[in-house]
Amino acid sequence: MIQLKIEGMSCNNCVRHVTEALKSVQGVERVEVSLQEGRATVTGSAPVDKLIEAVQEEGYTARVDSPSLHPRMA
Repeated sequence: MIQLKIEGMSCNNCVRHVTEALKSVQGVERVEVSLQEGRATVTGSAPVDKLIEAVQEEGYTARVDSPSLHPRMA
């Protein structure tokens, strides 16, 4: 499972475009896109760079969203 942070989505039509772009990548089994969270969760064996590229081709920004990279609260 890969979580991507998606920037530039402002409506449900944007969600549809991002979802379709991600589903078009070979190896993707399942896609869930949240407009509120600005995040996409992808299940399957697709390479991360291909997922990011597909989203960028639709005009949005994507990067890997890893909770382990976020600073922890003390």
